[in-house]
Parts: sequence; C-alpha cells; structure tokens
Amino acid sequence: MDKWISTLLLLADDAAPAAKAQEGNPLLQMLIIFAPLAAVWYFLILAPQNKERATRKQTLDNLKKNDSVVTIGGILGTVVNLSEDGQEVTIRVDDNARLKMRRDSIREVVIKEKTDSK
Repeated sequence: MDKWISTLLLLADDAAPAAKAQEGNPLLQMLIIFAPLAAVWYFLILAPQNKERATRKQTLDNLKKNDSVVTIGGILGTVVNLSEDGQEVTIRVDDNARLKMRRDSIREVVIKEKTDSK
C-alpha cells in the first residue's frame, strides 16, 4: 500500500507542471468568454432599444395639433392643444370630453391610410 501511495504522489508531482503550463492567462480566458456575450447582448438588446427610444422621441417631438393618438392607457383621441413648455397635451376623446396629460403618456400617433376606391 505504501508503494501505491508513493506512486500516486510521484504521478501527481509530474502532472502539476504540465497543468500549469497549459493554464495560460486567466484574464485572456475570461475575455474570450465574455467578449462574445457582450457583443450579442449589445446587438440583441441595446441597439434595438436605443433605436426604438430615438423613434419614440422623434414621434413625440413632431406631435402637433389634430394628430390622432393612442395613449399608454389605450385611449384614442385627437390632439387639440400643446402647452407652451411642450410637456402637456390636451386630447379630445369625444365631442365634449377632453383630457389633459403629459406628453410622454402618448404611445403612438395613428396614421390613417387613404384608400383608393374605384
């Protein structure tokens, strides 16, 4: 039994330098793993989100009187007034119903397509 333990210890000592030689730079190994993950995260999450945010900002900046809009609550209406500072919008929901709300509560501007009828 003593020979068996001595043999294992001898083999373990011989394997240790080989493992250290193959180990390499741990920082480089982490970079190899995380760089592709960061690139995928950017192209699948951040880039589309930034594009959507820019589109929404442009839509809200171009908001004007008589635009048909949908609020984040799902209310359909028409813009009748924009405040001087541009932060508040008044929309007409019905003939006598008007709602005053923040500009960022507008989800989208509804574009009515003209149909060509023959």
